[in-house]
Amino acid sequence: MTELLRMEKITKIYPGGVVANYQVDFSVREGEIHALIGENGAGKSTLMKTLFGMQKQTEGSIYLRDEELHMNSSQDALTHGIGMVHQHFMLVPSLTVADNIVLGSEIKKGGFLDKGKAVKLVEELSEKYNLPVNPKSKIMDISVSNKQKVEILKALYRGAKILILDEPTAVLTPQEIEELFEQLKLLKESGHTIIFISHKLHEIKKLCDRLTIMRDGLSVGVYNVDDVSEDDISRLMVGRDVQLDIDKVPANPKETLLDVENVSYIDEFGKTAVKDVSFTVRRGEIVGIAGVEGNGQSEIIEIVTGLRKPNIGEVKLKNQLINKMSVKEIRDLGLSHVPEDRMHTGIAPDMSVEENFISERYDSKELTKNRIFLDTARINEISNQLIKDFNVKTDSEKSQIKGLSGGNIQKVVVGREFTADSDLLVINQPTRGIDVGAIEFIRKKIVAMRDSGRGILLVSADLNEVMSLSDSLIVMNQGEIVGYIPDSKDVTEEELGLYMLGVKRQTEEEIRRAVNE
Repeated sequence: MTELLRMEKITKIYPGGVVANYQVDFSVREGEIHALIGENGAGKSTLMKTLFGMQKQTEGSIYLRDEELHMNSSQDALTHGIGMVHQHFMLVPSLTVADNIVLGSEIKKGGFLDKGKAVKLVEELSEKYNLPVNPKSKIMDISVSNKQKVEILKALYRGAKILILDEPTAVLTPQEIEELFEQLKLLKESGHTIIFISHKLHEIKKLCDRLTIMRDGLSVGVYNVDDVSEDDISRLMVGRDVQLDIDKVPANPKETLLDVENVSYIDEFGKTAVKDVSFTVRRGEIVGIAGVEGNGQSEIIEIVTGLRKPNIGEVKLKNQLINKMSVKEIRDLGLSHVPEDRMHTGIAPDMSVEENFISERYDSKELTKNRIFLDTARINEISNQLIKDFNVKTDSEKSQIKGLSGGNIQKVVVGREFTADSDLLVINQPTRGIDVGAIEFIRKKIVAMRDSGRGILLVSADLNEVMSLSDSLIVMNQGEIVGYIPDSKDVTEEELGLYMLGVKRQTEEEIRRAVNE
């Protein structure tokens, strides 16, 4: 395979002197699937944003077929056949699949939108690339895996021959991942080149031809995937051996902390997002919730934490009804929460790292002098300790948190919530988009908190994570509990995937019996 694209000596220095990339060389060959991996803050996102025209490099050059490119926008990148599928989908829920794919490049006839032609074109594109979607379905009504296909088709419609995929499997079941990989291999066979960003090393080994590893803004090597093991890759990324398999003793649950009873919720579109859900979480256990994104698990978490109110049913925390309590009242009762969307509900982006660390405890006795003024010295001490303990890469505790990488923002949120004075910890996607070193650290922390007597309600799209950490598992499909596994060791990833897709389900009697075991 010949070299198709290369980035030479790319340096990116942000205002304030933060060096995100330094003299980075990166290249891909025509018709290969090339992995780009590294710890959070290693510079992967910056490099790909530069390639996709979202930002301009401080120094360095980009060449496509030996011709230097000068890009000032993503539209420039698309003009040169470079497309990007972001981890968080860029789709309009109320529009159809066809509308989303042609959005901004609509087909017109006589001055009006030609929707029929758009539908036909999407059908042809879908068939050509073996990415089956219904052009007439609204985005809000389709599965996560189909949304992924729509994003890929959007890029292909715009002529992309080089596809950048950012964590494309983060919310897919094992069966959907297999399907996506087959589709990506077909794209490769048709002459497309794919840059695959992922923290799942077993996926990289299974799918990719070569990989580039980044650390601290530098490229530390390019390898043939067949020549390195998962352990080798982890060591090159982090600089030490990493252990992701969690050793934990059996749970020793005690009294019930959380009691969710017959809860139903109708969302803003009039759809029943949660239907008659009941479960408990006890002190000293981890209860995991598995399900394809959009099947009610996020709504359940938001109901438990006070961000939404159930239409039917009761939620009790430490035997107190919390249905009508505010978020702060629920937190004061002994709940902490790592939210799914760290940017919108996890942080105040324009505030500092320090201010975000203490945002849930600013009114505590520990941080106030004479119960009037904040103790700035103590706040600074706590913040710097948390930065050290959770390995947050930041220039200063005074830096705006929105300037950090996504993974380091996650570490701030996790550090704040894990060290809060709570009995119940509700965690939604604890390690999404973070590197293997941080994953190892956070998983061990979750088990340690369980062993110290906290109850934990865990949602994770990473099936290996939710299975290895959880003591018992709830599986949701279309807002309902379709399976309850009292011991997570009694189910395989494949079987769990069948439950998540709704192919397999327990009877109501089986679920009741399992819950009461």
